[in-house]
Amino acid sequence: MTASPSLPPRPDRTDNPASPATEPPAAGLPFAVPDDLAMRFTDVRATSLALIAPLSEEDCQVQSMNDASPAKWHLAHTTWLFETFVLEPYEPGFRPFDADYRMLFNSYYHAIGPQHARPRRGLITRPSLAEVLRYRTEVEARIRRLLEQPDCPPEVARLVWLGVHHEQQHQELMLTDILHLLSCHPCPARAVYAADAPQPALADPAARTDVALEGGLVRIGHAGEDFAYDNETPSHRVWLEPYVLRSQLVSEADWLEFVQDGGYQQVRWWLSAGWDWVQQQGIVAPAYWRQSAYGGWMGFSLRGEVPLSAQAPVVHISLYEAAAYAAWVAHRTGQRWRLPTEAEWEHAVRTRRDALQQVDDAAWQWTQSAYLPYPGFRPWDGPVQEYNGKFMADQMVLRGGSCATPAGHARASYRNFFPGGARWQFSGVRLARDLDA
Repeated sequence: MTASPSLPPRPDRTDNPASPATEPPAAGLPFAVPDDLAMRFTDVRATSLALIAPLSEEDCQVQSMNDASPAKWHLAHTTWLFETFVLEPYEPGFRPFDADYRMLFNSYYHAIGPQHARPRRGLITRPSLAEVLRYRTEVEARIRRLLEQPDCPPEVARLVWLGVHHEQQHQELMLTDILHLLSCHPCPARAVYAADAPQPALADPAARTDVALEGGLVRIGHAGEDFAYDNETPSHRVWLEPYVLRSQLVSEADWLEFVQDGGYQQVRWWLSAGWDWVQQQGIVAPAYWRQSAYGGWMGFSLRGEVPLSAQAPVVHISLYEAAAYAAWVAHRTGQRWRLPTEAEWEHAVRTRRDALQQVDDAAWQWTQSAYLPYPGFRPWDGPVQEYNGKFMADQMVLRGGSCATPAGHARASYRNFFPGGARWQFSGVRLARDLDA
């Protein structure tokens, strides 16, 4: 097998802007592109700017923890991808907006070159937010001009379409990172993102049911020409034993019972790594739960502090917490409740979506499946081969979507993934069990 091509070194500011474009790498992206790509591109770029409208310039600069990134960095990085993967190889006479940005806003693409350390992104005080916005404006205009050329290579459109989906991913990350930042403010009343900010879809506890599925030899994974990431392919068959899936996500009221029963203090419910995590970090409740002076619990959201609810799903929990809760419920009910596998989750959504609630509008749902390649998996060719496959170790799969997921971005085959201790995302849990358990 020959090595996948990589981008050539980027010219510096002194290079002749009239020099011919380098030979484009073969990205080999297998998906089709919508006819209204230019409008989709424009819309997604405008949405990112709308997300920062409630923020101050200071809000856009601060990095509240190593796993989060400043909003300004997200705005620049999503632009960097269009400039690096589309303009550099395909724009005649390409010249970078600023040669330093190649390193400053590279996330993890080692084939492109060095990156600024992720935990130190908040220290990039220069360029300013205004300069990043100018960067966005110029790159957008150049992308549109490239798409309008009659001889524009088809691969350009596919790379732009990938960039649109990439920016949607970062729009969700922007909201989760902003939430974490605002949660650190000592005065919650001063830390409201927006009164109409996204919030998880509610469910009626009285309508909760157990959905039985026959299982058997079923097919999961993406097939067809619609957009999907490489980690969703290839479509393949798996065997499922008969199982049951809860129609709703675990609610905040459900979880409060676990907290009040000492769930975080009893080792019996926890995976070994999870118990170590609880002890080392002093975890006593989901992220953003705060105990009031009167002893009750409140949750912190993008809309500020809100009371817990029987209709709201519990969010911002780790895999460790989800597995511990399932073990606790199994003990209390005498039924062997557990986390679903990702194949069970996808099969249920494909065949019984009408019986399920909060599929992709509340919280990403932890599964017990490790993030591994599907049989026959092949990463995309070219520089974008680093997009997903390199992370297939020490991660667990989440399925569905959340209130922060952009409209139209979720699908049944989507595979999100995070390490077991991650919980700043909108992550929740839907229980499963074997049909005869």
